[in-house]
Amino acid sequence: MENIILQTNGITVKYGNFFALDNVGIQLKEKHIYGFIGENGAGKTTLMKVLTGLLYPTSGEFSLFGKSEPAGIMKMRRLIGSTIEAPALYPEYSVWRNLELQRILIGNPDKEICDKLLDTVGLGGVRDKKVKKLSMGMKQRLGIAMALVGKPKLLFLDEPINGLDPKNISDLRSLLKRLNEENDVTLFISSHILSELYLLATDYYIIHKGRIIESLTHDELDEKCRQYIKIKTTELPRCITVIEKAYDDAEYKIIDEETMHLFSHTDRSEGVAKLLMENQIVTKAFSVTEQSLEEYFLSVTGGVNHA
Repeated sequence: MENIILQTNGITVKYGNFFALDNVGIQLKEKHIYGFIGENGAGKTTLMKVLTGLLYPTSGEFSLFGKSEPAGIMKMRRLIGSTIEAPALYPEYSVWRNLELQRILIGNPDKEICDKLLDTVGLGGVRDKKVKKLSMGMKQRLGIAMALVGKPKLLFLDEPINGLDPKNISDLRSLLKRLNEENDVTLFISSHILSELYLLATDYYIIHKGRIIESLTHDELDEKCRQYIKIKTTELPRCITVIEKAYDDAEYKIIDEETMHLFSHTDRSEGVAKLLMENQIVTKAFSVTEQSLEEYFLSVTGGVNHA
């Protein structure tokens, strides 16, 4: 049985009548990579702050590495690394000095770890450069290095891809996979770039207006991100009538005034195309595709242009 290293029960953060978090329950298992998905203001950063000890919840409880009492949780937090919002850096100090101060603060006796981590995140060549002269992407990578100084078993990363170019995003993805596979680090990552989370995560939590509305594995997501036929036409009402008349089991969604997604009969797309042609319905677009993670997220949160 897989070890549960973190479990929350009823975590709530309330400001007046506003619920930043509302009865949140999640369960993190050892060696998994969790993608944490939600709109701006949905509660992603707030939950990370609660779990890392930066914010006290209004109510609720959680356990960390099997410990649920405050003293035990405090001790187990030594096994956590995090970079939440902008990393806390000293702009006038060098890259290496920032990392060295973090090592001293955490109490890691390994004096060689700073150089090792800078090489790991691709900053070895700028170790003596002042932080204020770094690009945003370099600062993001330094923040991740600082989160790794304590050799964590659980790593919280809040929007780690911000400011990175495609090559650096790919390098970071490879680094995080290595940490997970070779060092058994469990990862909990939020990102607005959902296509990257799809390539990385083994599991997903979707948060909306402070509530967890869905949790699913990567395989379950693949099952739910179904194929569909995208049909775009200026004659959409008549198109729908023709399809409903021909197929009693037609399952579809209207996307906008010209577009529909037909979820049934994807294996008979040629027959559907022929049906529309026989009824003289001209299409602007006709293709078989699959929902992306972004489309699925929009569909469950009620976002605009959802499929």
